[in-house]
Amino acid sequence: MSGKKILLCVSGGISAYKTIDLASQLSKEGWEVKCVLTDNALKFVTPINFSAITHNSVHTSLFSDIDPIPHISLVSWADLIVVAPATANIIAKAANGIADDLLSTILVACNKPVLFVPAMNVNMYKSVIVQENLQKLKERGNYILQPATGMLACGIEGEGKYPPNTEVIYAIKTYLNYKTDLQGIKVLLTAGATIEAIDPMRYISNRSSGKMGLAIARALALRGAEVTLIYGNIQLDIPYYLKEAVFCESSAKMYEAVITRYAEMDWLICCAAVADYKPKETILQKLPKQEELNLELVPTIDILAELGKLKKANQRLIGFAAQSDNLIQSAIDKYYRKNLDLICANDIRYAGRDDDELIVQGKLKGYPPLQEDPNINSVVMKGDKFLLAHNLINILKEL
Repeated sequence: MSGKKILLCVSGGISAYKTIDLASQLSKEGWEVKCVLTDNALKFVTPINFSAITHNSVHTSLFSDIDPIPHISLVSWADLIVVAPATANIIAKAANGIADDLLSTILVACNKPVLFVPAMNVNMYKSVIVQENLQKLKERGNYILQPATGMLACGIEGEGKYPPNTEVIYAIKTYLNYKTDLQGIKVLLTAGATIEAIDPMRYISNRSSGKMGLAIARALALRGAEVTLIYGNIQLDIPYYLKEAVFCESSAKMYEAVITRYAEMDWLICCAAVADYKPKETILQKLPKQEELNLELVPTIDILAELGKLKKANQRLIGFAAQSDNLIQSAIDKYYRKNLDLICANDIRYAGRDDDELIVQGKLKGYPPLQEDPNINSVVMKGDKFLLAHNLINILKEL
């Protein structure tokens, strides 16, 4: 995805300083970046910050620019226009066709979708007029990255906080290639490792990082799906813009959370590394160190298999199979045994990494059949987990 052209437009909010780091991250992705700063943005940041990082001139005015028609040439140049932070003022101008400076004129002249990153006081963000303006922009095909919730510059806790730049980057990666094409689709997704307690300090778990599950959650939500994430032990930030995120430490808790929610979902994606066994009894006090410790283990409930029994005709059930060897045959067996619509086999050597290799198997349109089972089609996908997540979604849409 390197070589893309991003027009970063900065309006005059207190979080404007954070876009200096955003410009840096965009450049590190291998994208060419040009910047537009409004007059109010210049009260918070200076052009030299951005020109030094992007190695391009910064545009601040319709009339002092070396280009006689910058609002046209910059729109034509860009693969994606990003307005960050997007203040209530610039959102109102964009929604209502006001063109009284370079940025607002660019937005009126723009004939392609724009990504807006709203950031403002919570009362401003939730006001009727701002929400109406955001809705107008959405209806015209633009993208809105929901602001985060936290302590705002005014000292009030609430929604309206500028999001982490990593999340802005994920949004840009998405909207360079995809639209919000999953509107109305409800997805239940499990991710991360479960923990089965031995005593208050010790437990049985596994090395799953939850990265693949979080990548799928992000990609789904950014493309418009309503995502309910049921997650276990994950030492990473959970995307803040999901419909619901429920932490479940044990397999029993995860099963309970899944079963109470699955019926209303369209897609059921089981990416969590659920423990296969748990101690028959959990000791209430910390066990003293001994020469030997014998634990009696019993099987945990198989969440994926239970969903395979319960799923409705209009639901799609997707499972994952992490193996060290014999990946394809193990996945085939699991596909039939648990009544799946799709299974993704992956090698445990990729646990914790940002990249992965998925062997996706099922009744896939346009893919060759497996030698091991001609009734199943298969495709091998390699690369960054976030990009793999988008590729997997494209396959799910065709099921």
